[in-house]
Amino acid sequence: MQLETDTLPAEALEDAASEATQATTIVTRMVFRASPAQTWQSLMFYEEVDARPPLHLRLLLPVPVRTEGDKSRVGGEAMCLYEHGHLVKRATRIDEPELYEFEVAEQKLALGGTMRLSRGRYTLREVDEGRTEVAVETRYVSTKWPRWLWRPLERFVCHMFHRFLLRTMRRKAELG
Repeated sequence: MQLETDTLPAEALEDAASEATQATTIVTRMVFRASPAQTWQSLMFYEEVDARPPLHLRLLLPVPVRTEGDKSRVGGEAMCLYEHGHLVKRATRIDEPELYEFEVAEQKLALGGTMRLSRGRYTLREVDEGRTEVAVETRYVSTKWPRWLWRPLERFVCHMFHRFLLRTMRRKAELG
């Protein structure tokens, strides 16, 4: 007895594989009551935040420990340590006080099972005298399938992470 099976054409399989590995970029914005120069001094990586992340982030993301290294110059690398792994972030572009970009040069960290971080960016824009909009951008590739289910969940968690980081930076900038 032979069973009949439905098969997908090669093009459909290629399209599905391509969609599963396309990079996703998430951007979150927040306005600070501080000048771009003051805000620039408050830029930090998630791993540099003094406060322990809230419970919902600790349950969804690896818990950061600290950062070691130099992130202040293009080509500088920071080893970002977590409870169960690390990332190496390399500064790729710095235009003070407007833009800080980095790439993830190494990831030895389980992040959502099949998620690979590729880069990030901080963009500062003066919105009016003494106020600065900060945009945090994270770019990653996830192979969790089906994408229509996972993409909104990943986006939600990434925005939560960005908002925690931005609120911490805003407190630092506005007190500074």
